[in-house]
Order: sequence, then C-alpha cells, then structure tokens
Amino acid sequence: MGALVPLASAAPVLEGRTLRYEDGPRLVWQRTYPAAMGDLSGPVQVGTVTYLGAGPSVYAMSASGRVLGRADLPGLVTSIDASGGAVLATTQEGGVSERYTLDASGGLAVRERVVLPPDRRVTGWLAAVADATPPALLAQALQADPTNPFLALREVRATPDDPYRALSSVRRALSGPLPFPAWVQLAARLDAGGYPSAADVALGRALRDAAARGIDPELPVSRATLSAYGNPSGYVGSLLAQNRLARADVWMRYLRDLHPRFEGGPALYERYARILDAQGRSGEAEGWRQFTRSLNAGTLYNLGPQGLRSVRDAARLATLSLVVALAAALWALQARAWTTQGAETAPLGGRWRSWLRHPLARARRVTVAYTSLGERLLLALLAAALLVSLGGWQWANQASAALRAPALNLGTFGGAQGAQLADLNLRPGADTALLGGLAAQLDGDDGAARDAYTRALPDACAQNNLGVIAQTRGDEAQARENYRAALSARPDLAAPAFNLGLTPAVPAAAFQRTYRPGEPRLCYPDQRSLTRATTGDLSTTLRTLLRSPQDVVTAAPGRSPRLGALLAAVALLVALLVLSLLLPRAALALRRARPLGYRALGLLLPGTTLLDSAWGGVLLLAWSAAVAALAPRAGVIAFPDLPTVASPAGQGAVLALLIATYALNTVVFVAAEVRHAQRVRRDAAA
Repeated sequence: MGALVPLASAAPVLEGRTLRYEDGPRLVWQRTYPAAMGDLSGPVQVGTVTYLGAGPSVYAMSASGRVLGRADLPGLVTSIDASGGAVLATTQEGGVSERYTLDASGGLAVRERVVLPPDRRVTGWLAAVADATPPALLAQALQADPTNPFLALREVRATPDDPYRALSSVRRALSGPLPFPAWVQLAARLDAGGYPSAADVALGRALRDAAARGIDPELPVSRATLSAYGNPSGYVGSLLAQNRLARADVWMRYLRDLHPRFEGGPALYERYARILDAQGRSGEAEGWRQFTRSLNAGTLYNLGPQGLRSVRDAARLATLSLVVALAAALWALQARAWTTQGAETAPLGGRWRSWLRHPLARARRVTVAYTSLGERLLLALLAAALLVSLGGWQWANQASAALRAPALNLGTFGGAQGAQLADLNLRPGADTALLGGLAAQLDGDDGAARDAYTRALPDACAQNNLGVIAQTRGDEAQARENYRAALSARPDLAAPAFNLGLTPAVPAAAFQRTYRPGEPRLCYPDQRSLTRATTGDLSTTLRTLLRSPQDVVTAAPGRSPRLGALLAAVALLVALLVLSLLLPRAALALRRARPLGYRALGLLLPGTTLLDSAWGGVLLLAWSAAVAALAPRAGVIAFPDLPTVASPAGQGAVLALLIATYALNTVVFVAAEVRHAQRVRRDAAA
C-alpha cells in the first residue's frame, strides 16, 4: 500500500474485493478485503473521507488510506448515499430497512440510536471475520481493518513467544469502541487466553455501552437473544464446569447487573448457589437465592421469570387428570346402562345402526340419558374444567411465544426493532400504549411518547415516564408531581421511588446510579404488563373460542392447531353435556342398578360408582391426579411434554395418595353395597 498525498481529483474505485484510491492513472493506495467480511457497499467519497460498507459496518478512511473509524449498524449495509449533503447508510435486517446518518468528525459515529438485533450475523460479525481469516492473510486483514480487536487476539496466538508484543496486541484490542455484544465476546476470549484483568475491562465497557444504548435490566431476555449478545450464561456454565469460581463470579455479576431476568436464569443461579454451599460459602449462596426470589416481583402470579412454564405444566397435568377422570366416569356409566340401552335401541336398528336410521330417537338414548341429574351435572363440570385447562395450556403456549419475540426481549425498545411491534398484533390498551411510548421516548421523540403515555393513563408506569419527559425539559415541579402520582398508584414501583430520591433495593436502581448517573429512571413494563399487551389473560382465549372457533385452530406463533381443534371438540362436548341436563331422568330402578361389570369398575376406578354422592367426585379427581402424575413416568400413558415427578420423595407421596384413594374407595364402596342390599330387601318386602 502506498501513502502518497492524493490530488483533488483522486477518487476511490472498488474492483471485486479490492479498493483502489487513484489519482488519474496513478495508484495512491489500495486495499484488499477478505471474503469473510461479506458484501461490500460503496465506496462513497465526501471531501477527503472515503466510506465503505462491509457486512453490518461502515468504515471511514482518510485520503492516505488510514482507517478513521468504524460504525456498527443493526443490519447488513446495502448502500451508502451522500447526495443530500449528509452521509446516509441503508441497512436491511429481518425485512426492515433503516437509514442512519454517519458523522466522521472525530472518528466515525452514528447520529441515531442503534438498537442491535439478536442476530449473530450482526452481533458476531467482527469475531466471525477474524475466525475465518487464514493465518497467511492475518497481516493483510489487520491492515484492512485495524479496528477489529479479534484480529489483534489472533495475532497474540500467532506470536506466543513474544510476551511484549502479545500485551501490546491486547492493549490494542481494548483501545477502540465496540458494541456491547462484541465486548462480551472479546472478554470471553481474553479470559480463556489468560488475560483476566483485560476481560474485566471488556465487561465493564460492555456494561457502559449497553447502558448508553438503552439496554435495561428490568426487561426479560430470551435464551436466543442472550446467545446473540455474547452468550455470557453459556460461558459461565463452562467456567463452573472447570471449577474456575473466581472468574465465574465476575461473569455472574455481569449477568446480574445487565441481564438478571434472562431465560434459564433461576436454574443457573441455583446451580451457582449449590456450588457455593459445597464450599462452605452459605452466606453468599443465600444472597444469590434471595436475589433470585426478588426477581419474582411483577411476574405472572409471582411465579418467577419462568412462571408461564409452570402454568403450562400445571395445565398439562390438569388436562390429563381430567381426561382420565371423564373417561373413567363415562366408562362406568356405560357399563351400568349397557343392557338397558341395548334393549331400547334394538327396535330402532341396534346400538350403532340406530344413529343412521333414527338419529333423534337414538340421541335420547345416549349413555348420559340413563344417569341421574347429579351424575350429569358432575360430567358437565368435569368437561368444563377440561375446557379451561386446555385453554390455559394454549394460552400459556401463545404467551410464551409472544414474550420471546425479539421486539419484546431485546432489553430495550425502539430503533429498527420498534417497527416490529406492529407485527405482534398487540391488544389495544394501556400496556400497548406504554410500549409505544417507550419506543418513541428512547428514540428521542418526546412528542409521540407523551401522546402514547397520555393514552395509557392512569397507568403508573406512564405517569413516571411523563415525569421523566418533564424533568428532561426542566420542569422539575411537574416531574415530581408525576412521580408522586405514580408511587401513590403503585407503592411497589421502583422507578418513581428512585426518581424521588429514595433508594429502592432492586438491581435496576443500582444499574441506573452506576451507569446512568444523574439521569431519571424510566419505568419499563413487567411480565404481567407484557402478557396483557400480547395475549391478554385466559378469558381472552376462551372468549375467542366461543366467538369464533375457527380462529382457535388456525396456526399462529405459539398456537398449536391440534390443541385448538381439541379445544373446539371439548367445547362441543360441554355444550352437549349441558344440553343433556334437559333430558328426562332415567328410571329409578336403572339408577339403582349395580351390575357385575359396573361393580368391578367401581373397585378398579375409584369414585366412578359413587358419582351421586360427595365422595364420588373427590375420589375420582384424587385418583385421576395420581394416575396422571405417575403413569407417564411409568410409560403407561404417552402425553406430550408432561412434567413428571422426579424426586423419590415426590413419587412416594403421589403413590401414597393413589393407595389412599383405593383404600378409601373400598371402604365407601362396601358401605354402598351394604346400603344397596338393604334397599333391595326393603323393595322385595314392600
């Protein structure tokens, strides 16, 4: 590469992957970019500065070929334009096209706020370029991009016998600006390479960059997003497996500061606490457990960050229990009515043909027509409970999928991802207005944010954020009035308490004091608010089923069409069982009949022959719950993803419940048989 001073007529020319800077016929300098950097865009010359796009980055170079800076953008750069007097870079990511204004004064900066998407092609691009560079081309790659710290680390590994040069390369790796996912990736490599102090510096800079971009610890982060953001939880797992607890502690604190609500966090916190317990550091272990419990505030039913999974597992268990109970009850009732039903349907063409020849007359002779009113009512209640449990299962699936949407778990809102909020079909209301207001406020549009927050009133979060807008405009009195109103509406809300000078004991408050000193604290939606905005509650799913059943079986994010079809079928069953309450009652003799098969099922299926009494429903539900908990683990029943009782103590308790139901059912069954025999003797005597 040459370093000559070009004339005013010098211009850059891109040929293949080689950027040439020519002054007429004379070559001033040239640079070849490796294929690992992806497609190139440009070049565009503005004054003496040349802009070149590569992957999701734009480089600015001086007239002598020196790299002035690199701008990391949230998508692959498709074009660079300077026709309007400003340098605009257009990016494409996930179907969203965005334009960013570049400023080359004092390096290269982006005037707009950049929200990095959870896409490894973007967040891991610098590391991928360095890893794909062959050793023979390492020097050329460093010359083409001296701002890539991962190339500097490659140089460290290439010269292990020169410690001074290695330290110089490490210092150079820490010298330039990076987006926080790259800092996290760099910290992991520095840690693994034996430079723990440098790794600590990289993690500190990752926290500062994340805070500057609007990342906040109040919002949950999915496993896929955290992986794209450097995968710190995965590296912690490796450190714990290697028993490097000192380094694991540093990374655990990073997660606690920036991403405390990441998916799978409680399990990792508990694993770390158990390791601390094993080392006799029970005080620290209890501190981590207390921190984990503090994350339950604002979650669904205070079940913690994984509360939706618990709701889904409970709904699955309840569904299987109710299916077993309903099937057992119908089987026993059919056994009692079998002979009479056969005799009455014979003139109509038989038990099965009568459905085709005389459907209305056959409908009056279904199994439930030979039951008492109490038995029919219990069957209808079991079917209705099954409908609710299936609806809860479907709702939990939908809510989990919705909350994993990148636009909701980036740790921030706005930017290019803000446009994806419209694709989520959020439910109109205060929670959705709060999301729109946050996206606008973080992007600097206070007018649009104020309008959105006004629609969300009297929501306490919206009150607080209106106060933040007033404070940034210098209206301290109005700001304090908003903060007091928000704290009065929700005394447990940390943001207005922080803004009023109090010291709430939450991780977000410490993060605000450390990395955004002097700035008022925004209020972010909790898991309950996000769930209401995306799917509403369980009643929403059930109302949709009743209003438009065809919508329940359509494919949607997180929605199972098969589960939706089952929901529609159970809804029809509930309607039929409710309608059966209007059928004429069965003859008293039939209701009192206890044939041999019916009695055998009464002993085999607890509660099924006692449905007319209070004991019947209790025994049937207790038995079916025990069977639902034990059968999948024993391989008796195959049920999708049903949580099983893993601990020996839990299995013993469920087995004891099962034995108790059989014992109690036997006692009540014998008493019922005695009463039946006495009734038969009285009828014979009469």
